[in-house]
Amino acid sequence: MDKRTRQEEQVGLPSLAYRLYERRLARSLPGDKLPHHIGVMVDGNRRWAKLAGSTTAAGHQAGAEKILEFLEWCEDLGIKVVTLYMLSTDNLNREPAELRDLLDIIGNLLDELGHTNRVQVQQVGARDLLPADLAQKLTDLEAATANRNGVHVNVAIGYGGRREIIDAVKSLLNDAASRGQSLKDVADNLDVDSLGAYLYTKGQPDPDLVIRTSGEQRLSGFLTWQSAYSEFYFCEALWPDFRRVDFLRALRDFADRQRRFGA
Repeated sequence: MDKRTRQEEQVGLPSLAYRLYERRLARSLPGDKLPHHIGVMVDGNRRWAKLAGSTTAAGHQAGAEKILEFLEWCEDLGIKVVTLYMLSTDNLNREPAELRDLLDIIGNLLDELGHTNRVQVQQVGARDLLPADLAQKLTDLEAATANRNGVHVNVAIGYGGRREIIDAVKSLLNDAASRGQSLKDVADNLDVDSLGAYLYTKGQPDPDLVIRTSGEQRLSGFLTWQSAYSEFYFCEALWPDFRRVDFLRALRDFADRQRRFGA
């Protein structure tokens, strides 16, 4: 055995062990305890780019590519609904050059999602805050993917948890006014279900599991209403470095928990 062959084997052994561990971990997941709806805060693209000595745009591009990979993992495991926190209302205030790059990358990602012919895409967010071309692309993509049977992908673009609740209240009041209801009638009949019917995610199950990468341990306004009884999993990996094994560990952790729903 020559030196080069020995070096190749030395490199290959950790990789082989990793693949075997990943397969064993996947097989150990109880199918009846996997989350139906997963929310993901795809955080860490900028830090990843800085550590790599690359541009911020390259970090966002790496993050977009990871999203496509992540959705394949979800499809393989039978996850039905995924909500991706891609652009918050606060992000819209970023430096103009970075924001332009980020919006372009998001637009290209939406095109890729459309071309997969597998996922159903829905925006959750304030569409009126977005550039007209991106807003139109979202409208077209929702229509084009509406009848697909794959993973339902909520793209949280122009999203803020407080903004969502305000929009829901406004819509509820406007509908009540159109029916001739008084404010007292609305107040007397207001409950969780009636307001929930006006959320961006109306008709969908609340997320069972919310994952945030990059080591940060806060929600930053993500699914403020819907995550009341969600389980949370915080991962140290930056989003572009998030591996399938990291995802499987999050799912194993979720499956091992005893959900109490506020009790």
